[in-house]
Amino acid sequence: MSQVLYRKYRPQTFEELTGQEHVVRTLQGALSSGRIGHAYLFSGPRGVGKTTTARLLAKALNCDKRQATSDKFNPCNKCPSCTAINDGNSLDIIEIDGASNRGIDEIRNLKDSARVAAASGGYKVFIIDEVHMLTPPAFSALLKTIEEPPAHVVFILATTEAHKIPATILSRVQRFEYKKITPDQIAERLQKIAKLEKITLDKDAAMAIAHSAEGALRDAESSLTKLVAFAGNEITLDQVTAILGIVPSEVHLALLKALGENDKNKSLELIESLYGSGVNLEVFVKQFIGYLRLALLWKVEPKLAQASGKLSELEQKQLAGILQNIGNDKMIKITNRLVAIRQELKSSPIPQLPLELAVIELTA
Repeated sequence: MSQVLYRKYRPQTFEELTGQEHVVRTLQGALSSGRIGHAYLFSGPRGVGKTTTARLLAKALNCDKRQATSDKFNPCNKCPSCTAINDGNSLDIIEIDGASNRGIDEIRNLKDSARVAAASGGYKVFIIDEVHMLTPPAFSALLKTIEEPPAHVVFILATTEAHKIPATILSRVQRFEYKKITPDQIAERLQKIAKLEKITLDKDAAMAIAHSAEGALRDAESSLTKLVAFAGNEITLDQVTAILGIVPSEVHLALLKALGENDKNKSLELIESLYGSGVNLEVFVKQFIGYLRLALLWKVEPKLAQASGKLSELEQKQLAGILQNIGNDKMIKITNRLVAIRQELKSSPIPQLPLELAVIELTA
């Protein structure tokens, strides 16, 4: 494995893009009809395919074998234009990192470049990643360029924080909202990659990686790269939990049970055991809050918790038994207290102290 997996298996066609079917359908419709916008905005969480889609669209626009009548158009990945883009050698695709090129001078240079026709005679595509990082003067300069762009120019802006982009820019772009990728979709993608790489990755291990990625496929693929470096070609659930710092659900279940029964000693023992085994308590509390959310959903409507796919049938039965003895008020109190101490954990001189104090208060 000579390169990280998320780069090696970056989608090369629209169909390979995971979890963004609404975006794919709209863009392929535009390509089929020839109604290409002059500026697009791809916004959404990190690692869900925004920049990948931008490159796919740029490749499709300049593909020599483009079929305007096709309702599912994909770049051919064989013509000189597609090959140059795949190799990162295309002169017609200009990628700019908005975080490090955020000033007005960089946008002025972009404007000058936009005046020059594409070397291939097709479209010149400017991809500006993290566009929300641009300065106000840079946004003003960009606005003037987007308002009246040359016919051969397409702008694709990508951001994780669309609310920071001026309304004047938003009103001049076609906006696409990306969503987090579901754990099932991520796990399926990971298992496909594992099969291609001749890696043994069972479903439970794949789901654990998927849940830890919190909807970001790129993060999951990066985690798989890390696990392969550590464990080789056979990856187990125990290795996933150990390397990624995932606390087993049995621990969450045991702590919830102890808090629900006001068992102060047991609760403190669990915290001491976690800290002694090297678990980052700040990360654990974040995971435990997620578990408490599942528990609250179960009390309101069990189907909501089941739909998350985070609990096995055995865990569902165990959780249901525990929650019979914990009232809604107690659950809300535990959740609110754990949420409140997250900031305290970052600055505490004794890492486990805020969590211990919270436990003592909740079991009093």
